[in-house]
Amino acid sequence: MWSGPCLRQNSCEGWVYEMTRGLVDLRSDTVTAPSSAMRQAMAEAEVGDDVYGEDPTVNRLEEAVAARLGKEAGLFVPSGTMANQVAILAHTDRGDELFLHRESHAYYYEGAAATLWAGVMVTLLEGAEGLFTPEELKSRVRPQDIHHPRPRLVLLENTHNRAGGAALSPERLDPVMALSHELDLKVHVDGARLFNAAVALGVPARRLVRDADSVSVCLSKGLGAPVGSVLVGPREFIERARRFRKWLGGGMRQAGILAAAGLVALENIDRLAEDHRRARDLWEGLVALGYQAWMPTVPTNMVMVDTVEPNHRMVAALKAEGVLVGALTPSRLRLVTHLDVSDEDIARALEAFETIRGSYGG
Repeated sequence: MWSGPCLRQNSCEGWVYEMTRGLVDLRSDTVTAPSSAMRQAMAEAEVGDDVYGEDPTVNRLEEAVAARLGKEAGLFVPSGTMANQVAILAHTDRGDELFLHRESHAYYYEGAAATLWAGVMVTLLEGAEGLFTPEELKSRVRPQDIHHPRPRLVLLENTHNRAGGAALSPERLDPVMALSHELDLKVHVDGARLFNAAVALGVPARRLVRDADSVSVCLSKGLGAPVGSVLVGPREFIERARRFRKWLGGGMRQAGILAAAGLVALENIDRLAEDHRRARDLWEGLVALGYQAWMPTVPTNMVMVDTVEPNHRMVAALKAEGVLVGALTPSRLRLVTHLDVSDEDIARALEAFETIRGSYGG
């Protein structure tokens, strides 16, 4: 029962609530609690009215993320979904065509928002690890004709969530972006976990998005901020996006309190390698126990486990053993490591999987 302050010492000096007492939470990297340093930065943040452009901490965060990704300007928004939708709105007009992978977050998890708000037609493409080929894209772009929507925007995702946290390399991304521009299409990269991809590939994040027209990055996933994403791109594009942020209710006034957490979160980029290593340890342990891992390796911080359908009983059984996991599909579990998961937590998770193995395992 939720009765007050928290217990997990590796989660910001105990600021996790009784509700999750003693649990190993592998449902997502969004469940992290802000660290004591992050809380102090939030408490001491210099603030102003961000809708007027007068919050100095927000301005610093936007400039820092834009510079890190090699873009002119940035825009702080409450969520990754809003960042993607503001980008789609800013790149398109009603009746335009948006091309994206059928397993992409913007299609699968954002409630048809692109159709609802931007009025675009969504065309779904196929491809391995959440990325379609230039040939696949070219085959789906129709010639200009009054009978067809206007082809306008390509959306890519890196890392790719439903592809098991796949980290997409420049060698794979560059040809798709180059063809997009040849076809007079803009490119937006949903980089909710872009820094995971950069760390996994050993490539600067700015290189991964060098040819993108806009990029969104999430601060509240592996980087550990409590809330917030940043959309970056050319200055003129960002000013247009600012208007759409207002339309969607994303103007947050003294948002420097949140932006301060984002600035501290940027210091966590290099430590994402620890999450990746723990995810590999978890994957290796599950394979050793006989579980069916969906992918032959673990590229970043996600582990996918195929299960006996339906898997809701397995989720419940693991929770009873003190481990929280997510169900990606009726027969696939998703386990995500993050900064509040320790080596001891990985060991506990493996013990739980071993305990239930006879009923639900490999």
